[in-house]
Amino acid sequence: MTDTPAAPRSHRVSGFSPWEEQFGFSRAVAVGDTVLVAGTTAFEDGMVQHEGDPFRQTLAAFEVAFKALAPYGLSATDVVRTRMYLTHVRDCDEAGRAHKQLFDTIRPVATMVVVEGLIDSRMMVEIEIEAYRAGLATSLEGMQ
Repeated sequence: MTDTPAAPRSHRVSGFSPWEEQFGFSRAVAVGDTVLVAGTTAFEDGMVQHEGDPFRQTLAAFEVAFKALAPYGLSATDVVRTRMYLTHVRDCDEAGRAHKQLFDTIRPVATMVVVEGLIDSRMMVEIEIEAYRAGLATSLEGMQ
């Protein structure tokens, strides 16, 4: 019999999405010095924002993700990976323009994928981010 290594300690942030409870997920999870942020969209205050505008939806989705980083003391400058899911290839340039506006000097690795659809047909863009800061795990040790 071999010993199974213990799972790394994690810290979770919730409360940004009506689907978190329904589908059983957290908005963000810190594991070690890395924070993973679940898919975010331009959904705020119970409404899809900027309907029909992929540029503004992309900016809004990133703002939701940045809010999820804030409890960890992180911001856009700590982002090391982005993933953008778009519902139509025609929106790639506008989503890319929004990404450049936010990350031009930071330059995280990035992926852009066209998908068939998102949970609400008015949503054109969903994004995920990963952020990293050396020593983050130590600073989170006292948090529950």
